[in-house]
Amino acid sequence: MAKAAVKTKAAASPSVERRPALAGRVTSAPGVKVEILPPAERISLRAPEASLAALSKALGVTLPTKPKTSAAKSGRTALWLGPDEWLIVDEAGNDPLADCAKASALHSAVGISHRNVAISVAGPAAAVTVNSGCPQDLSLEAFPVGAASRTILGKSEIVLLRTAADAFRVECWRSFSDYVFTLLSEAASDAAN
Repeated sequence: MAKAAVKTKAAASPSVERRPALAGRVTSAPGVKVEILPPAERISLRAPEASLAALSKALGVTLPTKPKTSAAKSGRTALWLGPDEWLIVDEAGNDPLADCAKASALHSAVGISHRNVAISVAGPAAAVTVNSGCPQDLSLEAFPVGAASRTILGKSEIVLLRTAADAFRVECWRSFSDYVFTLLSEAASDAAN
């Protein structure tokens, strides 16, 4: 009877722990470090211009309205992707989808937290590393701190955010994350030479 109780107790508690894609992967080379960032909450937001004030208030960050820009406040970043489209990333553990639900303004917000993986590329050779697979001009004049865009890296679509003069956040779909991480890791090694 004691054996049956042990089996029931073991079956009730999960034996598998869910881990983020590529958790813990890091590549370091002279001048650049490529690493997987911790999980974050993300939404894809679409809204007309008339809804921006209400949504900005609900999200606690002013939605940018100019191409290639972003805005950040209290661990939440809004990246402009198109005239009526933003990627909202919350690294503070808050739920931007719930915040948008509080706004009565016309909008579409879809949770994409589990779809995306974020990769940090940082160091003096960060721009060279990203440029190995991305055709965009990443000079500070053309792509300053805070600049954001949807672009490509090799054969994968990414969203790129410059977080510092020598640092980038690369957002990609989970299904392409191993490819993107490997491409950036190899580029980091090449940039070091």
